[in-house]
Amino acid sequence: MKRWREAECKRVHDPFYAGDGRKVAVNPVEIDGKCIRVLGPIIVGGGPSGLAVAACLKKKGIPCVVLERANCVASLWQLKAYDRLRLHLPKKFCQLPLMPFPSWFPTYPTKQQFVAYLEAYAREFGIRPRFDEAVVAAEYDAVVGFWRVKTAVVNQGREEGGREYMCRWLVVATGENAEAVVPGFDGAGDFKRPILHTSLYKSGDAFRGKRVLVVGCGNSGMEVCLDLCHHGAHPTIVVRDSVHILPREMLCRSTFGLSMWLLRWLPVRAVDRLLLLAARLLLGDTAKLGLPRPQLGPLELKLRSGKTPVLDVGTLEKIKSGAIKVVRPAIKKLMEHGAEFTDGRSEGFDAVVLATGYKSNVPYWLKEQEFFSEKDGLPRRAFPHGWKGERGLYAIGFTKRGLMGASLDATRIAEDIERCWKAEGMIAGGNHVLTN
Repeated sequence: MKRWREAECKRVHDPFYAGDGRKVAVNPVEIDGKCIRVLGPIIVGGGPSGLAVAACLKKKGIPCVVLERANCVASLWQLKAYDRLRLHLPKKFCQLPLMPFPSWFPTYPTKQQFVAYLEAYAREFGIRPRFDEAVVAAEYDAVVGFWRVKTAVVNQGREEGGREYMCRWLVVATGENAEAVVPGFDGAGDFKRPILHTSLYKSGDAFRGKRVLVVGCGNSGMEVCLDLCHHGAHPTIVVRDSVHILPREMLCRSTFGLSMWLLRWLPVRAVDRLLLLAARLLLGDTAKLGLPRPQLGPLELKLRSGKTPVLDVGTLEKIKSGAIKVVRPAIKKLMEHGAEFTDGRSEGFDAVVLATGYKSNVPYWLKEQEFFSEKDGLPRRAFPHGWKGERGLYAIGFTKRGLMGASLDATRIAEDIERCWKAEGMIAGGNHVLTN
């Protein structure tokens, strides 16, 4: 009888025991194959942001579950990035917490090198995401004080079945680039040639000798045009808005690194004036090429709107030589074999590539309206205050400051969860394991 009572006491206080006496893992605690109770946080998204916060939590001894809808980590890089893509900033500004890039990597790692780094990062910290599991709904249950996270299993592109998780903390790491932005054009159904977003573009080799209309003049649009040129295609880029183009390097230093150094001593507007002066000397007057600059300087515009300046890697020379054609008017409509622009001109094209960016998908699945905006799926509070919501909700990868912003958020989130973990006595984890 005494031994029986000791065993029962152990089961009550031991978080390794489920309510029915079965021995289970601390995290997650699976009840019936459908509802999974998680002692630590659930992280939605297995990209760089999700991996960064998971690593910071693991380092503190806090278990977590990473849910990823694709079949690999960093799916945007592995599945949706064009082949010639490199990091636009030097590697020292792009490394994740706790693990630098290998010393032998170049200053600007390739797509393949960055993916290899992320996979090694996941192995280093024992991060094993639940792949092919898409979150379809997440909502806070005020009755039990936990988040309910419902998923669907992705099978050959279709969502089916699924599970329900319950957790005390929910980390949204799907980021700003979860879904491709695909604008509609009048006459798109009449155009008989390919129309594809850059998420489906891999290489200009498929367009050799063809006339390609590229819509969008950000870093992706400019680099796709350069790639098309290198593969013998004839690109035309549509430029509807003003755009800042800066050299990737100035004075033998990266433009970004130089900017960060200058900001230690000078105000933003003064640094902008210096950058624009240097850009004028190195690149010339881009307005004469059909690329006028905004009224605000590049750094001030970035701070206010999140719009990133284009870092030129050779595209501007191709524009100057005429290999890449710039058209200022917007597209009025697509036709069977080309496009008509708003100034009345028409031109024939063999394909259209949409370099129109990405957007957050948070409003589609997170049932919460206080922290995240329904309009754009971003935190309502601006950087540096947009990483923490209420009731154990966090966001990472929404700062519009790239991997540096994600690394900063990862550290903050892990530290905050650690404080809660200790304050709520999670060492007695059984108190936080719910039953169905």
